[in-house]
Amino acid sequence: MRVTEEFIRNMPKVELHLHIEGSLEPELMFALAQRNGVELPFKSVEEVRRAYDFSNLQDFLDIYYQGMNVLREEQDFYDLTRAYFEKIAAQNVMHTEIFFDPQGHTERGVAFDAALSGITRAMADAENELGVTSKLIMCFLRHLSEEAAFKTLDEALPHKDKIIGVGLDSSEKGHPPSKFERVFARAREEGFKIVAHAGEEGPPEYVTEALDLLKVDRIDHGNRSLEDAALTRRIVGSGIALTVCPLSNLKLCVVKDMRDHPLKKMLDLGIKATVNSDDPSYFGGYMTENFTAAANALDLTAEHLLTLTRNGIAASFLTDTEKSALLDRLDSFAQKQAA
Repeated sequence: MRVTEEFIRNMPKVELHLHIEGSLEPELMFALAQRNGVELPFKSVEEVRRAYDFSNLQDFLDIYYQGMNVLREEQDFYDLTRAYFEKIAAQNVMHTEIFFDPQGHTERGVAFDAALSGITRAMADAENELGVTSKLIMCFLRHLSEEAAFKTLDEALPHKDKIIGVGLDSSEKGHPPSKFERVFARAREEGFKIVAHAGEEGPPEYVTEALDLLKVDRIDHGNRSLEDAALTRRIVGSGIALTVCPLSNLKLCVVKDMRDHPLKKMLDLGIKATVNSDDPSYFGGYMTENFTAAANALDLTAEHLLTLTRNGIAASFLTDTEKSALLDRLDSFAQKQAA
């Protein structure tokens, strides 16, 4: 099997690391700003795109929170989520597990229920109309307090049927997972799956804390784990997945050149790495673009790409029966390509 643009585009995919607010395209940002009477610090779509030139995670977050300000009503969240699903359905994404940041909205006076209802309504419509299944993960903003995280968890409890897990995102440096150990213990007791961003800009010790203190089911990013040989061996031995985001890492200068990206090394070491888009509007691509960038720069084979997707299916929060159905679709595709 040769890796071609057509192979990557047509390959069935699974996404496990996607911030729905980070899929806000400039065109929709302007449309929602007009609808809600929000003044943007940008004069045009082109000016927004020019602003997407980041030197680190905080540069990105500053603009990310500005863009989020246009999301006010339930319909805004529906339109945002529906637009994402239409993009990924066209890229043959079978299943996605979406992050949302309720604190980024409730702090602005937007009701928790408005954000949740808009997102979940679009998720249901996407499954019925586009054939893409999904799960929802609520993230705590780590630059805020433990107390604020507990408050958000309390708001989520009546909606446990709609939210499968809790995560940890936003500014990593100076906000270790240990800051939220008690919140995540409570979330686990309530039956939520646990994920956390660790080892993107933060040190390998943050990954260890996420494993030991938060008891995560998978690690988001995790690149810097490779700096610690013992931690790397532990990740391989445990089989825990890393949700890796190639274009995000390039755009935020986690790697200077895609040829330096550790994705292939992760696979060679036996780490269950997956490919994801993170904040695709801001970082220049959805799933197809991330697979293409990594494949071209790292000389990945078709088997590498299929392994990355199998890892994604295995690491998802689907049932075994649902995972088997997705694996069958992927295997069928692989068999056709090999014929």
